[in-house]
Amino acid sequence: MPEGHSVHRIARQFEAHFVGHRVTASSPQGRFAAGAAELDGLTVTDAQAVGKQLFLEFAADESAPRKWLRVHLGIYGAWDFAGDVSMDASAAAARGRIGQTGMKGVDAATQGAGTRGENEDSLASIGAPRRTRLRMAETEKETDLTEFPPPPVGQVRVRLLTDTAVADLRGPTACEVLLPEEVAFAIAKLGPDPLVDGGQASEDRFTETVRAKRTPIGLLLMDQSVVAGIGNVYRAELLFRARLNPHTPGNTLPDDVARALWRDWTHLLNIGVQTGQMLTMDDLDPEAYARALAHRDDRHWVYHRAGLPCRVCGTHIALEIAAARKLYWCPSCQA
Repeated sequence: MPEGHSVHRIARQFEAHFVGHRVTASSPQGRFAAGAAELDGLTVTDAQAVGKQLFLEFAADESAPRKWLRVHLGIYGAWDFAGDVSMDASAAAARGRIGQTGMKGVDAATQGAGTRGENEDSLASIGAPRRTRLRMAETEKETDLTEFPPPPVGQVRVRLLTDTAVADLRGPTACEVLLPEEVAFAIAKLGPDPLVDGGQASEDRFTETVRAKRTPIGLLLMDQSVVAGIGNVYRAELLFRARLNPHTPGNTLPDDVARALWRDWTHLLNIGVQTGQMLTMDDLDPEAYARALAHRDDRHWVYHRAGLPCRVCGTHIALEIAAARKLYWCPSCQA
């Protein structure tokens, strides 16, 4: 399932190439025909990500009532972008600053560079969109574009088309048109997202919520009303980085430990948005960093490593089911 960093990157793709443009909205699949008709001919005026949910705002003009498209990709959903598109605006910001704790030998000139198709800088020179096709879901994939607009491929729930770009949505868990007050209600049900509000109030809210519950921390991190955006990969990696047993009740965590979890989530989320990868390992030299960008098996401490030796202590990584998802953890480092 796409986690928070992917949805923020999708929102930035919309910001860069759709906001300010009038769209033709359609539902090639037919299942969203009524919703598409409500949006057809309107201008995209805003794009926001909150946790795993995307909110796109539409209006006929500045004084017209707003309508919103809410999308939750779920496990199988994906956005396909095509046309004169480049990677999102975060690419330019990512270059020139180090995003990973303790990364050895990696400077501003190499940050973000990697295998073609593996991160944001591979798509085009920054500021120079070109005709391409980009799939954005849990992973990202670029292919050549031979015609524009390309014909819909597969079961496209909704297509948003401008003069220069197109976005096709497939397989979402949720796709609905909402009024502004309904959007506010949907967001209010979500926990804090560091990239929406990274201030002290959000850290306090997360910390207080976690420390008020007897629920195991391995379940709390997956609860989108506690914290928005964390999925299976980030849950396992955050707990390992904190050396926390996933069964530890939230109300037994010291205040500083809970706050450290929030700050590390903020840190890893920013790396994910910058690189397009859930890169959770520290102290990588340039060669290891390039491998981590190119291959999932080289970028995580415990995720997807059941039965393999812990990278720190050598104990075999354990696997169990928690919150209906696979949980990976080290019984020794996280005892």
